Amino acid sequence: MRKNPRRTGRVFPSASSSFSWPRWFAVVAAVVAVAAAATAAPDTTGDDGGVLDGVFTFKALQLYNAVTSYLEYFYDTVIAPITGGAPSSKPKPSRVSYKKFQLLRVLPSDEDDVVDLEALSEEPGVQVWMPIRLNKTADLLLPPSVARDVKRFLTQREIDFVILSSDLERSISKQNPRSPSPSQKSELKATKGHLMTWNRYHRYQEILDYLMYLSEHYPHLVELLPIGKTTEGRPLKVVKISSGQTRENVVKPAIWIDAGIHAREWISPAVALYILRQLVENKSYRALVSQVDWYILPVVNADGYEYTHTTDRLWRKSRRMPIESGRTLWGGMSYGCEGVDLNRNWDWHWGSVGASQDPCDDTFAGSHAFSEPETRAVSDFILDHRDRIQLYLTLHSYSQMWLVPWSHTKKRADDYDDMMYLARQATEAIQKVHGSQYQLGTSPSLLYATSGGSDDWAKGKAGIKYSYTIELPDKGIYGFMLPADKIVPTGKELFTGIKSIVKSIVKINSAMTNKTNNISIE
Repeated sequence: MRKNPRRTGRVFPSASSSFSWPRWFAVVAAVVAVAAAATAAPDTTGDDGGVLDGVFTFKALQLYNAVTSYLEYFYDTVIAPITGGAPSSKPKPSRVSYKKFQLLRVLPSDEDDVVDLEALSEEPGVQVWMPIRLNKTADLLLPPSVARDVKRFLTQREIDFVILSSDLERSISKQNPRSPSPSQKSELKATKGHLMTWNRYHRYQEILDYLMYLSEHYPHLVELLPIGKTTEGRPLKVVKISSGQTRENVVKPAIWIDAGIHAREWISPAVALYILRQLVENKSYRALVSQVDWYILPVVNADGYEYTHTTDRLWRKSRRMPIESGRTLWGGMSYGCEGVDLNRNWDWHWGSVGASQDPCDDTFAGSHAFSEPETRAVSDFILDHRDRIQLYLTLHSYSQMWLVPWSHTKKRADDYDDMMYLARQATEAIQKVHGSQYQLGTSPSLLYATSGGSDDWAKGKAGIKYSYTIELPDKGIYGFMLPADKIVPTGKELFTGIKSIVKSIVKINSAMTNKTNNISIE
């Protein structure tokens, strides 16, 4: 899911005992620019006051940030090399705290409510977790600095809202159980051979170690296929699960599953690993492996995923650093706005709708399609195997939806009914497990239009007929903070749905093969 660009960093530099020429040079010039803007700015204060009155303040601070950014860059690249001064360096980020951040669920009942909420979403620090739509609930995350004013504003406008969390940091601390102690890890390693469990969310290295364990202990089923590296150099490894060829001269269909393309959606890698475990370690599912081959990439955005564990739990994008060499004085990368939304970076109507060209936006699509090593690695692998891959699944969260292409347009795909038929089978199977209901449809009809997404590319460019995005639970009570004790129930549900759809694909493939053989005989 998307959200607004985050503007929670410090606006004015903190005091320092050391004198910094680039900092003070930028500050003086920026203050002059802001003062000039203030003199020329019209009065935008409304009659009724409230949270929307700070329009000029926000614009001025935007101007301040932009000016200081470019002046520091000018100092680093032009003045410092001449004078011998040290370039301004980016400090190592400390862990982001969401103490006293409040998560609100709002319900706009008319178009005026929608307009008010959209304006509200532009306030500094306000994050939109679920999109603002008429007569649909939307989730807003509010920093403590504006929470009281926002709630007062909503009350004045008579917009219904409920508080889902009064302290998000507390919710974050409760999501994931504490890591095992060294002695507990030793015991796990001795008894199971690995540290992977399905009652907590694991770090990336532990995930890689588990993949290696599977390949070493089940060499007849599991093969690790390195497909590339992330921006920060972490390996991307696809797990191939296969029992080998079943019949001579018959190519087995293949299933692709990826997860973790958005860093903060922890439930998606955990569920991908649950499915992986069932296929490999649970002998009762050997038939699924004998009938089809499986390619599973548990974490696409490994850099961002690690960053959510170490620094910012709500980080969404990858971790590509701004490219200073490609930045001009009046455009390009803004200092400190790292990362690319990897689900806007695919070469399918790239950048046309629902994607941003602002590096500081959470939906930044990158400098061009496939600008990122992660999306290039995955797309190259899929294209190399597209003659066999008949089902593409990409796991996200949250909202409990099974989305079918297209996402960039409201126009339905020619085989929309075929895709919906199999997807409906899957969602009905899911509901039979624990009663969970998944909405079914396209992204524009259920959420919003987006372009450059992986499922659209898989269908439009790679030619994979059955391509889906699955938004995992929940529907917003926990949001991205789904507790770890929900991993197994969510995994069971989804695996049941996937089994249903895979069985249908096997039947379709078998029917096509028999038809081809009959034609050959005739």
